[in-house]
Amino acid sequence: MHPVILEEFNRICSQKKIIGKVLEIGATPSNMTLLAMDSLSEASEKIGVNLDPPSEFSDFKILQENSNSMSFADDTFDAVMSNATLEHDKYFWRTLDEIRRVTKPGGLIIIGVPGYRFYRFEKLKFRMRQSKWLRKLYMHPKLNLFFCSTITFEVHDFPGDYFRFSEQAVKDVLLEGLEEVSYKSVMLPPRVIGSGVLPN
Repeated sequence: MHPVILEEFNRICSQKKIIGKVLEIGATPSNMTLLAMDSLSEASEKIGVNLDPPSEFSDFKILQENSNSMSFADDTFDAVMSNATLEHDKYFWRTLDEIRRVTKPGGLIIIGVPGYRFYRFEKLKFRMRQSKWLRKLYMHPKLNLFFCSTITFEVHDFPGDYFRFSEQAVKDVLLEGLEEVSYKSVMLPPRVIGSGVLPN
């Protein structure tokens, strides 16, 4: 996990001061997984799920579970986090339902996904008005991709790679129905990290 992403998750968790049970979907036995963040040092229990065989690392355990249908009881966790997993999940909406089911009312949900967003090339557009060759580039049916496209993260099959998400999708789909919703794009290509609280 990139340090910039880890820092953003750590910032969100630090603001909420999590002391209860925490779940990470897509956890790995590593210092670079979300469960290893300093902001979770006071969590009463840290559990990860992954499709790999079960493992333990530091002060948390990782269970072999499919996040589309987890074995945890309803309202189990005070915080549920997922980073860079939903794009690999053919049925990510099932995982979203499970995240809501296992999160306690008032619990924190944080989701990070590779995204896309429109970058405004204002200086280039200003120069285009002044430059005949830039106007021709913009009008060219094949070369205008620099003006009409957006940058996304490369395909990374683990085992598949199915989705990219806009900031709007994070807000309106992944975090739908939550309160205190916030989201932010970091890095380039963008990774969108959003959080919200499950209503009581």
